[in-house]
Amino acid sequence: AQHQLGGTVDGVLAELVLCDEEAAVSFPDHLSFEEAATLPCAALTAWVALYGPRPIRAGQTVLTLGTGGVSVFAIQFAKAAGATVISTSSSDKKLDAAKKLGADHLINYTTTPDWEAEVARLTGGVGVDHVIEVGGGGTMLKSVMSCAIGGQIHMIGVVSGEGGLNPAYLIACKTVRGFMVGPRSDFEAMNRAVAAHVAAHGIKPAIDKIFEFDKAGDAYRHLDSGSHFGKVVIRIR
Repeated sequence: AQHQLGGTVDGVLAELVLCDEEAAVSFPDHLSFEEAATLPCAALTAWVALYGPRPIRAGQTVLTLGTGGVSVFAIQFAKAAGATVISTSSSDKKLDAAKKLGADHLINYTTTPDWEAEVARLTGGVGVDHVIEVGGGGTMLKSVMSCAIGGQIHMIGVVSGEGGLNPAYLIACKTVRGFMVGPRSDFEAMNRAVAAHVAAHGIKPAIDKIFEFDKAGDAYRHLDSGSHFGKVVIRIR
């Protein structure tokens, strides 16, 4: 759609919202409204990354950068698909939380700044099949170096500084793919998969904290602090 509620059009933080019926999607029965509120952006982005043109397969390896909403959902989707997950963060506490969600290998990129070398070691020099890239210029080179021949780097965020990328790395059949969220059809497919896999894999959004509507300011300050793991939610009265 040309106009996206909560994107190009403001108005999500409201008690009542008027929108076209095409903008509404049913969510899995086992989720609360607060949990479902985390799906349209973070979960869908992770889903489209891993189930895009070349979907993830069992036995593959996924590298997730950071422990924000998209990366946290990517951990769960990757594990449900039978993949191995390598998670990175600057916080050991957040890495412990990632491990509880299923991450197989943990890298603190503050204590291990050359984390691409650690990824190479963990994969026997082969590299990973999928990279959830949220850093941008500051991490792109390391992400490409961490990627296996024929692998994919899914660029869904730019939170770090500028950095150079030698095009020669891409000659090794590595794909850098940029996108924003995903279409309704993928959202519905994701919800069906989440509902179907809940018994076997227990896929549920990782919510750091829920704030009441009149504490929205506190919610944004908590988000700005960067101390959260997963999503911060504001409950509508």
